[in-house]
Amino acid sequence: MWEKDINIHEVREIRTRTSVFFGVGAIKKIDDIARDLKAKGIDKVIVMSGRNAYKATGAWDYVEKALKDNGIGYVNFDQVTPNPTTHHVNDATKIAREFGAKAVVAIGGGSPTDAGKSVAILLEYPDKTANDIYEFTFTPEKAAPIVSINLTHGTGTETNRFAVVTVPEKNFKPAIAYDCIYPMYAIDDPQLMTKLSPKQTRYVSIDAVNHVVEAATSAVLSPYCVTLAREVIALVHQYLPKALENPDDLEARYFLAYAAMMGGVCFDNGLLHYTHALEHPLSAVKPDLSHGLGLAILLPAVIKTIYKDKANILADILSSLVPDLKGDASEAEKAAKGVQAWLASVGVPEKLTDEGFSDDDVEKLVNLVYTTPSLSGLLDIAPSGNGRDVVETIYKESLRPL
Repeated sequence: MWEKDINIHEVREIRTRTSVFFGVGAIKKIDDIARDLKAKGIDKVIVMSGRNAYKATGAWDYVEKALKDNGIGYVNFDQVTPNPTTHHVNDATKIAREFGAKAVVAIGGGSPTDAGKSVAILLEYPDKTANDIYEFTFTPEKAAPIVSINLTHGTGTETNRFAVVTVPEKNFKPAIAYDCIYPMYAIDDPQLMTKLSPKQTRYVSIDAVNHVVEAATSAVLSPYCVTLAREVIALVHQYLPKALENPDDLEARYFLAYAAMMGGVCFDNGLLHYTHALEHPLSAVKPDLSHGLGLAILLPAVIKTIYKDKANILADILSSLVPDLKGDASEAEKAAKGVQAWLASVGVPEKLTDEGFSDDDVEKLVNLVYTTPSLSGLLDIAPSGNGRDVVETIYKESLRPL
């Protein structure tokens, strides 16, 4: 109900570790951002984007004008794909170094921003490559300034210190988390998100739900995480169907973007565990698999696994999706099937077999969870232990409907 008192056309500044300009029309703040960059001596930037969305949404018109008006030169790397790879990062870094870029402007969803964060590190470490970052051969302590112009309502990367890039030769999809890659500025403008396809709309919103389910149930959770998680899930439950029904519904996009931004802050504090640790091998092996779809497939089995350990928290934060949960460990299957039913209700009924995985793939996937750099750290803070039996059970129960 409180949402009705919010004027979505008023752009507000929300301060996390990043200064976020939030609201319909927030893209216009790029001129203020460019002016500040120039005042800091930044006269050249690399723009990280995919091939089309940065132009199709209209974001590029504002960004290009702001850069030109403020005398900032730019080079555009527009080859970032979903599930970006070390090759993208290394290629972009070469261009940025040759151009003399002093900062990174990322336009897109999580992929351009994550790749952009990686380039920002490498601009400060000329002897390093993306493989050094994502195979953890060094720990970066500095990065070039980052501006994230967000075109989706899912990853939350515009407000946190995380980035994910795939090492394709090894089927590794590790995550990094360093204080030096918090974006300096971010823009969340709902009018830039109306071009998302129905599938993208579903998948990015489900990503936000997974972020908070994990952060609110990890070994390092705080009350703050639980509070954010409850609100994020309630907002996604309320506004995702509206965005699917009418992609141009700015109110729906506004509150989904707000949910995703809060989700990014939530897992910046509580971190992540099973769902992300087990999804990364899925989309590393099958790069065409959407990250959000992989998470959706795993979520019911993860809920079933962890409910006995975090029943009270899960009963509370899932109350909008699965009413009448009492916080009793015996409700694990009810909670899991309730979440599975909600996913189906928003058009995501798929399981691993639908995406070409089989029982024969489980051993390889389990091994990747334990050999991919960084993923073992997620398992170590998971609520039901870091044993291979737990991981194997989640994969097996995700092959088919519960």
